[in-house]
Amino acid sequence: MCQLELGFAETVRETGTVPDPPPEVPLQLSIDGSLVHLREVGWREVKLLAIGHRQGREAGLTQLTYAATLGNATTFADEVLGELGRRGVPQATDLVTVNDGAVWIQELLDLHCPQAHRVLDFAHAAGYLADAAKVIWTDAQTIAGWFANQRHALLTGDPDQVLAALRQLPASDQRDTSLGYLARRRPQIAYREFTERGWPIGSGCVESGHQHVVQDRLKGRGMRWDEAGATAMVAVRIVVANDRWNETWRQVGPAQRVAARARTAHRRATRQVPPPQQVIDGKPVATHPWRAFRLPGSPRFPNPSVP
Repeated sequence: MCQLELGFAETVRETGTVPDPPPEVPLQLSIDGSLVHLREVGWREVKLLAIGHRQGREAGLTQLTYAATLGNATTFADEVLGELGRRGVPQATDLVTVNDGAVWIQELLDLHCPQAHRVLDFAHAAGYLADAAKVIWTDAQTIAGWFANQRHALLTGDPDQVLAALRQLPASDQRDTSLGYLARRRPQIAYREFTERGWPIGSGCVESGHQHVVQDRLKGRGMRWDEAGATAMVAVRIVVANDRWNETWRQVGPAQRVAARARTAHRRATRQVPPPQQVIDGKPVATHPWRAFRLPGSPRFPNPSVP
């Protein structure tokens, strides 16, 4: 596992009891991925989850914590259990998730927090409007004018009107892609309603988390990692970002010492006995192969194998 912390899930397994959840507070949860370069593998995605207390749309988030893994969506869904439980996400009734529309993210929310209010990241939604306009017109001013109007309507008006405006564009593959993407996520793009409730509409918390938790350390110029090293570094970065180094080391330190003693015992048990010394003080011993050899007819060093 990528996380160093035992966390909520391991506590349940060890004690057989579920810890009391933290007091109910308004929460935001966002998930995203960014790429790091692995030797002999190429680019691999680090999936990151960020959770924070909502203080109002303008005030942002406090008490941000993270969970991450260098693995697939299934592995990530298992590894975030500890942090989700620790922050009380499964029991939260005032939980807003702001993400892009990736299927693996929505499936993770279905699995771990189906009660969450889901918001499609506004910049992500606006990007689909811009993509549709760029294939219709070539004049930058026309594109910018249409996009500005529809972006404002999406933010402050009725999303159905924005979808209708998309349908009125000349048919194209990109127009159909943008329309289908936003129409399927109609409940997640009611931004005027969301802002009136004081909900966030941007996933900047996880994007900035990728920058200072993952990329600042793992994506320096010319950096190439093997998978084990990148996995370990992501784990350490998460512990540091969550400010749980002392707590984590109390759990990890004894486990590392036990593992080290086990490795030492294994090496001792499998250590090969060195072969007997064949030369002492510059002279071959009696069993040295050189002493076992003689020319035919030589009586000095009899060789039992020669008749």
